Amino acid sequence: MNKYSTVFLSFWVVASIKLQAQTGNYFGAGNVNGVVVSSSSQYGETNAQHTIDGSGLNAGLYDASRFLNQATFGVKMEEIEKLKTGDYASWIDEQILEKPSYMLPLMTDIWQSIFAKDSTAFGPAAWHFNYAWWQTNMTNNDLLRQRTAYALSQILVTSINSDLEGWGEAVSSYYDIFIEEAFGNYRDILKKVALHPAMGYYLSHLNNPKEDIENNIHPDENFAREIMQLFSIGLVELNLDGTPKLDNDGHFIPTYNNTDIKNMAKIFTGLGGSTTVPMMYCPDVPEFGLSIYCLDRTKPMKMFGWMHEPGDKHVLGYNIIGKDNYTDQEAMVEVDQAINILFNHPNIGPFISYRLIQRLVTSNPSPSYVERVASIFNNNGQGVRGDLGAVIKAILLDVEARSAVDHEDPLSGKIREPFIRYTHISRSLPTLTNKSHYWNNGYNFLNDTKQHVMAAPSVFNFYTPDYTPSAEFSRENKTAPEFKIHDTYTSISYINQVNVWSWSSDSWPGLMYSWESREEDPDGVWLNTKALEDKADDPEYIINYFDALLTHGQLTDETRQIIRDALAPLYWTWDEEWRKFRVRAAMYLFMISPDYNCVK
Repeated sequence: MNKYSTVFLSFWVVASIKLQAQTGNYFGAGNVNGVVVSSSSQYGETNAQHTIDGSGLNAGLYDASRFLNQATFGVKMEEIEKLKTGDYASWIDEQILEKPSYMLPLMTDIWQSIFAKDSTAFGPAAWHFNYAWWQTNMTNNDLLRQRTAYALSQILVTSINSDLEGWGEAVSSYYDIFIEEAFGNYRDILKKVALHPAMGYYLSHLNNPKEDIENNIHPDENFAREIMQLFSIGLVELNLDGTPKLDNDGHFIPTYNNTDIKNMAKIFTGLGGSTTVPMMYCPDVPEFGLSIYCLDRTKPMKMFGWMHEPGDKHVLGYNIIGKDNYTDQEAMVEVDQAINILFNHPNIGPFISYRLIQRLVTSNPSPSYVERVASIFNNNGQGVRGDLGAVIKAILLDVEARSAVDHEDPLSGKIREPFIRYTHISRSLPTLTNKSHYWNNGYNFLNDTKQHVMAAPSVFNFYTPDYTPSAEFSRENKTAPEFKIHDTYTSISYINQVNVWSWSSDSWPGLMYSWESREEDPDGVWLNTKALEDKADDPEYIINYFDALLTHGQLTDETRQIIRDALAPLYWTWDEEWRKFRVRAAMYLFMISPDYNCVK
């Protein structure tokens, strides 16, 4: 029934008419011949009639809201209305063709505009990347690409929790890999990540030397381990459905051992900077071992063959035939061979598919869901392996993503991660700005919630995919990764953040702000709820609006009554401020409710 009005219906039904589910004449099917509807609703008979002919039912609206929650950082109600017919496949196809919005060019422009005003400013740094990220994701059209890029950034992690915090161009350029390849091929991502100086610095295979026993120098194993454990195949052999394979004794089967790590480390020796930047004491021509401070941190690393480990390398059962001396190109061939070995490993399809499903849809996909998506990873239907466009489409259109059959299961769905809550409200409502800037530094939110884009505490991300918060989850063999950063501090701090977003309408700090803002030259952002305030006479309208926009039609009766009871007293006659209070209180209560934070 239409939840935007409370309709009391009385019908005289001819006994000879048989109402059957999905066939013949049934309420909502559109056939209203001979049916007269009367209503006690203030909205009148016309709206009551729409309840019966189907035009007033909201299932399509709620489904579209839920789909767009999985596929974007948030949209306004108008976009949900456009998609309520349910043509999600066409929407995905259109999004794949949308022009990408890259971070590095915009970050560079933002930094140059800041530096032009203050030549003593430090940068470009991580907060300038944050400015570019928020400016992009508050104004862009490539919604699915940006959401996918963010998901990939949580799998192939580098972080500003390192010296990368001072190098905004490195962070921006690295993130652009995922924007560029969001619908590309996963093999290309592995190669670009392996050669990016941000990753080379973060996991220490930049300037990774060949073995020198006399001086006790050995190839660094950090990246070699993580490209297998975290970026491609994982720790144990998997079936296509993501479940672990077992040996004859019922034990997990490791995908690699220490020898594989040592040999993989040898393959990633000899990589150094490819381009230098003009700086005092830095050479014009790159040299192996040159500090990252002297390098163009946006250009892929190059191979210095003379520093590449000689000899054969045995990796995951494959033998890469080596040499005693390498040209640069010959050594780079071994990098390609190693990436091919990982890319063609049977684990990579279920391993990456599972993690992308977790980031976009649910913490606990069924084995059959993983298998369906992994099969597309292995072959997109045209013989192509690793096609991420096909994989993302399969994830979002799968019956497990689109069905609501598990809605009543308390362990189904996922916790909506704090950063997605932030982007969701920021994009879902209109905003007011001083300068049409969305230069959000993000550090206050990071401190309060332990999450912001590219700010994971380690290469293991903000949370591990298999994190279980309680014995109940463990008994049910369920995971809830986002609970890792939901604790006594962040739970309260998040509520405080929502309080600021809800009630700061024209003063600092508002929804977001930059560190460039000055009292004489402010640069802030606030939510604009004026259109909703005009509807505040009817609290039920406000509740139903936010239910469709934020909780996707899944607001429980209990929470609805709590919000209803809270809004009713917010009324007075001496001015119109009560309208703002009703709307802002409703928004605040929705954003902190379990109905919103636990998304199904």
